Amino acid sequence: MDDSPSVPGLPPAPDQPLALLGGLSPARFMRRHWQKRPLLIRAAVDPATLPAAAALGRDALFALAAQPAVSSRLVTQDARGWRLRHGPFGRRSLPPAARPGWTLLVQGVDRHDEAAHALLSRFRFVPDARRDDLMVSYASDGGGVGPHVDSYDVFLLQLHGQRRWRYGPPGDDSRVPGLPLKILADFRPTEEALLAPGDMLYLPPGWGHEGVAQGECVTASVGFRAPARDELAQEVLQRCLDAAAEAAEAAQAAGEGEPPLYRDPAQPATDRPGEVPAALLDAAAREVQRLVGDRSALACSLGEWLSEPPPGVAFEPGRPLRAGQAVRLDRRTRMMWDAWHVFVNGESYRAGGRDARLMRRLADERRLAAADVARLGDDARALLGDWVRSGWAAAEPAAQPARRRGPRSSPSEE
Repeated sequence: MDDSPSVPGLPPAPDQPLALLGGLSPARFMRRHWQKRPLLIRAAVDPATLPAAAALGRDALFALAAQPAVSSRLVTQDARGWRLRHGPFGRRSLPPAARPGWTLLVQGVDRHDEAAHALLSRFRFVPDARRDDLMVSYASDGGGVGPHVDSYDVFLLQLHGQRRWRYGPPGDDSRVPGLPLKILADFRPTEEALLAPGDMLYLPPGWGHEGVAQGECVTASVGFRAPARDELAQEVLQRCLDAAAEAAEAAQAAGEGEPPLYRDPAQPATDRPGEVPAALLDAAAREVQRLVGDRSALACSLGEWLSEPPPGVAFEPGRPLRAGQAVRLDRRTRMMWDAWHVFVNGESYRAGGRDARLMRRLADERRLAAADVARLGDDARALLGDWVRSGWAAAEPAAQPARRRGPRSSPSEE
């Protein structure tokens, strides 16, 4: 069973059994396990197809951890207890590989390495709006980060070496006080598994787990976005307010006058002037409902927020888009869509008809063939050209027409 898509980044068919999911289809996995119960998968990825050590091995992670734009952490445990440091780390600031009990965690490796991005793309049966990044950790013998819980779903894929996992269902999630790490005070595992290269463990949110390296090892962690409800509301409402303010300013600049003011011609005289009038409260409720009642505007704010690149992501300008070229999204680009809009890297665009269908294809497949690029309307093609120049996407070289060759002459004819 080969899970490798013919086009990198192309999502798997929902009903296609995948070795990545232990022979389950994505649809069945989501019904049976997603946010419900763990799944241990042996040989989820053929070890022969795992990224080479040069791409996701120890030296590559050490080099990434030295970069200021890369988020990294160093966790050590010894007789003095647990310690946590944040990068960047020069090679000399890391412990020797032969020293036991330490772990280097590097966040967002998919944004810096094409092999890591391809690995993360295998999990596109979950909406892009929910996937976060690929964290890769190196651990010396006995290294780990202690028993803990994650508030989000996680796939733990062994890349090199072996790691022993112990895990158990949600329970008392109180933490050991006074530590720099969120280590569970009462960890009660019910399952245990030793993972070799290619093996993977899926854990729903809230499941306690602890992984300890058996010898040095490298583990990839596929994490997911799970915004708190108040964060979700705050981000979306703030964007709705900003959009409403911009619309009001634009209307005023266009000579459409000031927005209507609150009026209360039926307000009676009162002997309780300190009381907030009920009519004013009703007016405020109506305005809030008007703001969030426009589902298209609400969707626009949500899509802009979800598609924003992580802090520190920078794009390099690209070459202009030319006729006959296909387009592929940069691995750092976040592109999504809804019924009204297309979202790219925190910006939104209205789209409809054929242009909308083609732009949605680009978001879903992360590539648009040259023939489809040519089918875009003038405005949509110009917009795509802007994305290419900004480095959000890259134009692939145009296919060269086959050269016709005549019959080769014989030496006597030359």
